[in-house]
Amino acid sequence: MAAPKVKPVNNLLAEAKLANAPTQSRVFDVDKVFGRKTVADIKRGLAQLGCEFVKVGFFDVDGIMRGKYMKIEKFLSALDHGFGFCDVVVGWDSNDQLYDSSKFTGWHTAYPDANCRIVTESVRALPFEPNIPLFIAELADRGEQVCPRGTLKRVLSRAADMGFSVTGAVEFEFFMFNETPESVRAKNYQNLQPITPGNFGYSMLRSSVHADFYHELLEMCRDMRIPIEGLHTETGPGVLEAAIMYDEALESADRAALFKTFTKVLAQKRGWMAAFMAKWNNKVPGQSGHIHISLKDKKSGKPVFHDPKKPHKMSDTMRHFLGGQQALMPEFLSMIACTVNSYSRLVPGYWAPTNATWGVENRTTALRVIPGSEKSQRVEYRIAAADINPYIALSAAIGSGLWGIENEIEPTKIVEGNAYEQKFPEKMQLPQTLTEAAGRLRQSKAAHELFGDVFVEHYAQSREWEEREFRKYVTDWELQRYFEII
Repeated sequence: MAAPKVKPVNNLLAEAKLANAPTQSRVFDVDKVFGRKTVADIKRGLAQLGCEFVKVGFFDVDGIMRGKYMKIEKFLSALDHGFGFCDVVVGWDSNDQLYDSSKFTGWHTAYPDANCRIVTESVRALPFEPNIPLFIAELADRGEQVCPRGTLKRVLSRAADMGFSVTGAVEFEFFMFNETPESVRAKNYQNLQPITPGNFGYSMLRSSVHADFYHELLEMCRDMRIPIEGLHTETGPGVLEAAIMYDEALESADRAALFKTFTKVLAQKRGWMAAFMAKWNNKVPGQSGHIHISLKDKKSGKPVFHDPKKPHKMSDTMRHFLGGQQALMPEFLSMIACTVNSYSRLVPGYWAPTNATWGVENRTTALRVIPGSEKSQRVEYRIAAADINPYIALSAAIGSGLWGIENEIEPTKIVEGNAYEQKFPEKMQLPQTLTEAAGRLRQSKAAHELFGDVFVEHYAQSREWEEREFRKYVTDWELQRYFEII
């Protein structure tokens, strides 16, 4: 009699783990179900899953995911013909308040439906909702002019025309609180409780005590095709940093936008909250959203930033890319520092740059050149905070670099040592407020050339609106400062 076949130990362990796993963690393999993710592949995969509904989401001007459940019959029609989505999603702010000066949409246009397309290659499994695939949508036709994802696609198309493909990655710092949406409002956002006290960067103690959450976050990101390269505590109470694996720039933007959304989902499902503000407390450092970028030759696939014969191994292409980023940073700042709160982070001494500076392995400068091998040589756009809209921030960081290559822009002299203690020319100084930054964007010829007149007008008015809304309110600082004394 033949001996029974014995399954490999690894297979047994995997099956046991799956059998004992909670239902919410059982997700389908997207690549196996949807293959190359063409329209035909999506239709076959949906039939295989037997889905009744799918989830469709769109990222608005502030990087907030707006979406809905869609019945399978309607979704199948949308795959072929697109679908309508009320264009108010680009006509209001993060608090659903309508812009008062938008030319693109408003009461004067009666907020019609905008044409949208399904991004089939964006399909993800939802760990919290078995058998419900998630798709990203983007505005099409006229709406593509103001669509954040559409704006990045235009920039990347420019790169392709220049013979480049763009690789990018985003890393986020974010604070975790033992709070709920109800408790923070009851406390008026005061005296909030982080999940851990004190300063303890790279803490093995903290990450081990809360290993269950770390594992849940890593597994969720794995299941949603948001691979995490590193996850650790940062300096500050309850602050974590996650580095998302690099990829083609559009995919990296999708990953970054989804990471912010679903980290918040995961936190709130366990009675916590994740905050991606640029700075939530004046006593702790701000929260970064650093962007790493490199270019490849589109035909050969060879990286173009590395030249071992040049200073700091920077090729001429990289030097001009860096020069463009530096030169246009003051004009494009509102696309990076996109909220009123962003400018509370841009102060000396808190690991956030205050001028359009660059250095080699220098974390006090706005642009950090990271020399290395041919594959690892890159530039880190350090001015960005965790509150970025990844699509718009990457558009600015990449677009300015491409403009630098086209115009052979030379960067200023390298900054060595602490940039916070040095003085720089006026042209390197950054706007101090969101309104000032939006005004610089309006006046920027390069912005109109790279992003289009319609986008620049619509985005600038949205940032001016944001600061006008802020000016309506009296802050705690003003009360403490002036109530009795003035």
